[in-house]
Amino acid sequence: MGRRRNNGRFAMPLDRSVVLKAALEQLDEVGLDEFSTRKLAAALGVRVGALYWHYPSKQALLDAVAEHIAADAAAAPLPDGDWAERLAAIARAHRDAMLARRDGARVIACMSAPGPMAHAFFERLVGVLREAGLDAEGAASAGDVLTSYVNGFTVEEQARGLRRQSEAHRERLFGFGVSVVIAGLRPLVEG
Repeated sequence: MGRRRNNGRFAMPLDRSVVLKAALEQLDEVGLDEFSTRKLAAALGVRVGALYWHYPSKQALLDAVAEHIAADAAAAPLPDGDWAERLAAIARAHRDAMLARRDGARVIACMSAPGPMAHAFFERLVGVLREAGLDAEGAASAGDVLTSYVNGFTVEEQARGLRRQSEAHRERLFGFGVSVVIAGLRPLVEG
């Protein structure tokens, strides 16, 4: 696609990365409920159809946003500790990546087509559990349980007003929940 006009001047060519960056900015500004491809197109100085050249639907664009969030979680370094410490670090990285974006947890929860980074994040989690001794099915199930807890907690944190509580209190609540999940997995891993 060529250059788009922006206030009478030519601007940077529209491509997937430009659309994704603008979508992330709009999400942070207005949240998921007010997120709109029409508003996004207007902000970019193009018609809505130009967005669909790069992302075939609003859901595909939101999946790309989710993939961006998952990439941040997958890139977080892991400590050298035991499986439980590494699992807790993955849970914190997952939560932090979602909290970095307004309604990030809802975007992740509504993802329809996980991409390579979402798969990489989950495979990293499953890998820690496999190294700890769980078989493939057990590790995948345990990974689902942990990510479900993290997603659910973070949805509540972002959407239900937990943000009004102190950060230290939210951290304690989150850490307690992760420790409960890990305690539940311990007999399976170490048994």
